[in-house]
Amino acid sequence: MSASAANSRDVYSISRLNAEARAVLEGSFPLLWVEGEISNLAAPRSGHLYFSLKDAHAQVRCALFRAKRQLLRFTPDNGDQVLVRARISFYEPRGDFQLIIEHLEPAGAGSAQRAFEALKNKLQAEGLFDAARKRPLPAFPRRLGVITSPSGAAVRDILQVLRRRAPHLAVTIYPSQVQGAAAAAELHEALAIALQRADCDVLLLTRGGGSIEDLAAFNDESLARSIGSAQIPIVSAVGHEIDFTIADFVADRRAPTPSAAAELISPDGEALNRTVAAYLQRLLGALRRRNVQDRRQLERLQGRLHRAAPAGRLRQHQQRLDSLDLRLLRSMRERLRSQGQDAAVVSRRLLGQSPLSRLKLLAQRLAPLPERLDQAWHHTACRCAEQLGAAARQLHAVSPLATMQRGYAILRRPERHTVVTQVAQVAVGEQLEALLVDGRLALRVDRIAPDSPAAEKDHR
Repeated sequence: MSASAANSRDVYSISRLNAEARAVLEGSFPLLWVEGEISNLAAPRSGHLYFSLKDAHAQVRCALFRAKRQLLRFTPDNGDQVLVRARISFYEPRGDFQLIIEHLEPAGAGSAQRAFEALKNKLQAEGLFDAARKRPLPAFPRRLGVITSPSGAAVRDILQVLRRRAPHLAVTIYPSQVQGAAAAAELHEALAIALQRADCDVLLLTRGGGSIEDLAAFNDESLARSIGSAQIPIVSAVGHEIDFTIADFVADRRAPTPSAAAELISPDGEALNRTVAAYLQRLLGALRRRNVQDRRQLERLQGRLHRAAPAGRLRQHQQRLDSLDLRLLRSMRERLRSQGQDAAVVSRRLLGQSPLSRLKLLAQRLAPLPERLDQAWHHTACRCAEQLGAAARQLHAVSPLATMQRGYAILRRPERHTVVTQVAQVAVGEQLEALLVDGRLALRVDRIAPDSPAAEKDHR
C-alpha cells in the first residue's frame, strides 16, 4: 500500500469515536419509559444514584442525579421493580451506554400513573379543565354539602374549622366510601343525590391523604364528567397538598387539604363581625353628623320664617319704599342738574359751530396765504437756479467736450466703440477713429512708438 493511500484514511481517535457515538445516540431517541429491576445500586456522598436496570436477558447502566432524586416519594433499593422515564446517553470516558433518569416510580404504580396521564390529557383536550367554564364560589353560602366518609378525619377537620369561622353555616354530609373498589361508584352516586336535591350552595368533595392507590377513586372518568356538568359549584380537596387527582382539575376550585377547603368556602365570622362593627360605627357617625346638620338647617329655616312674617315683611317693604322714594328724588335732582350742564355745553358748541363764525375764521386764515405763496415760489425758484448753475459748472468741468476744446481727442475702435488708452491695446495696420470737438477722423496705425524700449521691442 502506498504512503499516499495510508495518509488518505480517516482514522478516529477513541475520544472522537465516543463523542460521535454519543451525539448519534442522544439525538436519535426521545424520552423513554423503561421497566426493569434495580441491581448494583450505589449511592455516593454526592447525592447521585448509580445502578443497573435488568430483565431476564439484558441490563443497562443508569444514573439518577441528586436534583431528580430529591423528588422521589420512596427510597429505591436493589431488587425493586421500577418504571423510569429516561433519556439515552453515552458516558464517553468509559464508552458506556447508559440511561439518565428523569423520573422513577415503583412499577406497580407506573400503570396507574400512565392511566392517570392518559385520562388527564383526554379531559383537558375536551375543555373540562378550562378556567372559563369554572363557576365562582358564593361569598356567603347558607348550606354546604360534604361528600366524604362520615368516619374519616377529613370531616372532623372540616366541622372544626366551620365551628370556628362560620357556626351559622349548615352542613349536609353525603356519606360515601373514599377508597377501595366500590369507592368511585359511591362517590358518583352521592354527588348525583346532592345535585338532585339542590339544597346546597356549594359542594365539597374531599378525603384525607393516602397513597396513589388510595386516591384512585377520585380519578374516575364518570365522576369527573359529573363534576364538570354540575350546576352547583364544587370544591375538591383530596389528599395532601402535593396530591393531585382528576377531580381536582375538573372541580371549580381545588384546596390543598380538607381544612383549607373549609376556610376557602366559609366566610370568616370574626372578620365579618369586625367589618359589621366598623360599618355600624361609620353609620352611627354619619347619623350623628346628619342629625347635627338637620338641626342647624331647622334653626336657619325657623329664623327665615320669623323674618318672613307678614308684619315684619310689611315694615321692611315700607322702609324699602321710603328709601326708594328718597333715592328717586335725589336721582331726579341730579339728572336735572346734569342735563342743564349738558345743555350749556351744547349751546357753546353750537355757537362755535355757527356758519358765520366759521366763515370769518376761514377768511382770517386765508388772507395771508397768497403773499406767503408768492414768497415761497420766489425763494424756491432762486434756490433751484443756483443749484442748476452749480451742477452745470461741475458737469462742464468734467465734460469730454471741454477737454477736447483744449486740443485733446478720444481714440477708439470704430466697430466696437471701445476707447483706446494704451499703445499695448492696438497693432500696426489697425483702423482707429479719433473724436474731435467738431467731428471725427478715420486713422490707420502705421507705427507704434511706446515710451519704454522694452515695450517697443515687444510691439515689433
